[in-house]
Amino acid sequence: MSSVSNAFLSEQEVMIRESARRVAQEVVAVTAAQRDQSSEWPHAEIQSVAELGFMGMLAPQSYGGAGLSFVEYCLAIEEFAAADGGFATMMHVHNSSAHVLCNFGTEEQKAQHLPGLASAKNIGAFLLSEPHAGSDTAAIRTSAKRDGDHYVINGSKQWISNGSEAGFAFVVAATGEPGSRNRFSLFIADPKDPGYQVLRIENKLGQHTAHTAQIQLDNLRVPAGNLVGEEGRGYGKALSLLSDGRIAIAALAIGVARAALEAAIRYAKDREAYGKPISALQAVSFDLADMAMQVEVARQYMIYAARRRDAGLPSDKEASIAKLYASEMAEKVCSAAIQVHGGYGYVSDFPVERYYRDVRVTKIYEGTSHIQKLIIARQILAE
Repeated sequence: MSSVSNAFLSEQEVMIRESARRVAQEVVAVTAAQRDQSSEWPHAEIQSVAELGFMGMLAPQSYGGAGLSFVEYCLAIEEFAAADGGFATMMHVHNSSAHVLCNFGTEEQKAQHLPGLASAKNIGAFLLSEPHAGSDTAAIRTSAKRDGDHYVINGSKQWISNGSEAGFAFVVAATGEPGSRNRFSLFIADPKDPGYQVLRIENKLGQHTAHTAQIQLDNLRVPAGNLVGEEGRGYGKALSLLSDGRIAIAALAIGVARAALEAAIRYAKDREAYGKPISALQAVSFDLADMAMQVEVARQYMIYAARRRDAGLPSDKEASIAKLYASEMAEKVCSAAIQVHGGYGYVSDFPVERYYRDVRVTKIYEGTSHIQKLIIARQILAE
């Protein structure tokens, strides 16, 4: 039950999924437990993954990317998440940076930055959230003031995945006055600039591979040519691709849940109680059946949402349903996997405790579960 049936995927989609699974298991999974303990950034693993095109999945081939469909992208994210949820988050944020650039950047901006992103020479980050502005992104206080041929950016950014390792960064900053309709703009920034300061890397419950940083922007000078699109239109650009990110986070949550389910099945077959494997106990087998059902339902809906996105159909509601169901499901499945393991599930000798810690954040980032319910409610009431 490790993956969706090939009958529902194209030959190309199967090939991408299988390729992602191989590199995820052979390169990423083998060092995942070590990274969980050390929080070490996976330099070597990233390069191995990049050589096969998985760090530029959504970038066009003309810029060095793989040019994958969104379904193929989500299938790959699931496989990497099954190996290491934090690694999959890092990959997703990086690939999303290239995705935003592909959609809204000028040809000059694409030519300058996409090859470095696709090859992972530069890791991408997106500086949106702030200490006081998480779900309420309209409360962003970071400002950008025009100064001749540059903008000068000042402010604090919080919860920035890849922020401490980035070689390329998008920054959302206010160029208009408070209350103005078109207040926020989107900029390309160079993290090597002295105005870009990493204040701290957060000490988190899980996903230790995915470094999350607090960034201070102190008179960060950005060339005017690094403005993405028109001034005052950056907020809308950022929001327009949030649905894509939510579908990808659903895929990530499914990958971690699948890994937990597979671990629980293996353990249930090996562990004996009362003279037989615990998988022969009806209570355990029913728990495994429930877990398998939830993972499969989440996956099928995630693929449905991704196909709508590839077809150019409205998918905001579907993206929120996919993300909400998959993230809530994944926490339950990972908890159930610990329960199947008994006391062994609570110690780091077995991977299920890591899966549980890694998957918890999927109910928070890319919009909390409450935000997803708000989006779904608005959509169905407007129909």
